[in-house]
Amino acid sequence: MSNNLESYKDIWVIAEVDEITKKLRSITLELLSAAKKLSQDLRCKVGIVIIGQDNKKYFEEFAKYGADIIYNIEDSSFTHYDSQNYAQILIALTKKYKPEAILYPSTYMGRDLAPRVASKLSCGLTADCTAVSVKEGKLVQSRPAFGGNIMADIICPDTRPQMASVRPNILPKIALENPSKPQIIEEHFKAVPSKVRVIKTQKDKASEVLKPEEADIVIAVGRGVKDQKTFAFIKELAAELGAALGATRPIVENGLLGKNHQIGQSGVSVKPKVYISFGISGALQHTIGMHNSDLIIAVNSDGKAPIFNISQYGFVADVKKVVPQILQQINKLK
Repeated sequence: MSNNLESYKDIWVIAEVDEITKKLRSITLELLSAAKKLSQDLRCKVGIVIIGQDNKKYFEEFAKYGADIIYNIEDSSFTHYDSQNYAQILIALTKKYKPEAILYPSTYMGRDLAPRVASKLSCGLTADCTAVSVKEGKLVQSRPAFGGNIMADIICPDTRPQMASVRPNILPKIALENPSKPQIIEEHFKAVPSKVRVIKTQKDKASEVLKPEEADIVIAVGRGVKDQKTFAFIKELAAELGAALGATRPIVENGLLGKNHQIGQSGVSVKPKVYISFGISGALQHTIGMHNSDLIIAVNSDGKAPIFNISQYGFVADVKKVVPQILQQINKLK
């Protein structure tokens, strides 16, 4: 879709709902806030596309965070995400309404959906962006490159829509003081038989644990946590504080925590009220996923570790000695 670029208008956000809790994922509101800001430079409206069931309960929140138009696709057959059907719906909507730009959540859904749509529409896509802006009327899509050593700014001057997926917990959510009532456009689609047949759906144990990207407190462990005993103390501390566990890549590769706990460039991004790191040096590949935390507390035996450059409180100490002492103090307070 690249002919007559001037016929394209508006910036869209693709909404995502947690299939288990049925709550809007925070990234949806982050993208709406970003789109509202971008729309001022692009001089266009903000549209949001939601595919699912019982969608109307989310409309008030959409308006609160800047949606001017809500494209509602509602049917009982869309209770669960299906890449084939979702892609066909978005392709049809895009051809009909011609948005200037589309922002996807860089989640499991968005990372699967966005490239399918981009491929069928023969347009560009920048994945895992950490910032979006407008320059000379074009969407500037910024993301880490070369192992996180540089930031690349990418534009798509010749094709429309301009498409980007954006990482969660990177952009701020900004509610409007006086939101206007959005236009509601109802579109009707029926699911086509999928090539994939779901025999059984089972929630694995990892998803029952508090997710780091959704937690108010995150305790993260790095290479400095070398033994199971210390790790067991850290898990106990997380339980006492109601915190989610996070990790750097080496911890995941060693099998101490699953991939869904990995924080950083190749994992999730977090923005908790409190982020406590144990044995994390602070390489850019990790800090790019947590530097927006409200309060960062670091414990590391290396006083020159880069993590101390971004932490509000830093303790040069041996993790395996510190964590048991913290637990002792918590027990005394009890």
